[in-house]
Amino acid sequence: MRIQSSALVHLGFGKYVRSDQVTAVIPIEEERGPGRRTFIHLQGQTDPIVASRAEDSIVRDLVQEPREVTQSRQQQEILHDLLMDLSNVNPTVRRIVRDEGGLDLERLEQRIREVVEE
Repeated sequence: MRIQSSALVHLGFGKYVRSDQVTAVIPIEEERGPGRRTFIHLQGQTDPIVASRAEDSIVRDLVQEPREVTQSRQQQEILHDLLMDLSNVNPTVRRIVRDEGGLDLERLEQRIREVVEE
């Protein structure tokens, strides 16, 4: 498990904290109710913040990769697979696809290579 660096975590009711500043997530045992689910302790502060979300959902947000990172990784994998498949297309098929279909596989392959190597 790895804490995301500098990601904002929603605590409920418009409260957000930076994930790398959270030092403890403690469920509220007494006087728990609407708007009072979890104590969030932050680095450099003595008093905890009261969160309206449950501790398990906050912890999940603290350690989960942002959706954009996951999507980017998946897109990179798809591009890599496509690049490998394109490299197996023989020159005759490439010529036919370019001349008859208007799709330049060599140009497409080069663009994908540029994106994957960045």
